[in-house]
Amino acid sequence: MTKPIPHIAKYMTTSPHAIDVAQPLSVAYSLMKEHDIRHLPVLAEGALVGLISARDLHLIGSLKDVNPTKVSVKVAMSKEVYSVTPETPLDEVVSTMADHKYGCAVVMQNGQVAGIFTTIDVCREFSELLRKRLA
Repeated sequence: MTKPIPHIAKYMTTSPHAIDVAQPLSVAYSLMKEHDIRHLPVLAEGALVGLISARDLHLIGSLKDVNPTKVSVKVAMSKEVYSVTPETPLDEVVSTMADHKYGCAVVMQNGQVAGIFTTIDVCREFSELLRKRLA
């Protein structure tokens, strides 16, 4: 008997930290450092408009004459965001993340950010699966 593939909702981080598109890069740096995270959904009036990663911040921060207190998140964010619903099967999300080298999937429900699922979550769950299987 095979078990059904679980939905992403079971593994996502609920109510992830997010940032407004008009906030300066320095706020994104602070949020990521304070909460030990690498991805922030970017919102405009509550709607998802992008994603900023620690890598994005590092890249733009390495440019000359970029003042992180004056440059907005909009400049560094990725506008294309891989998003899924809470009912999306876990294997589909993980496969798409691997195929496209995405660092995360933003979980959307009713037009709102409901969660986030990152490569760290994948590693954590894979580790747990191995422990259970090999124990």
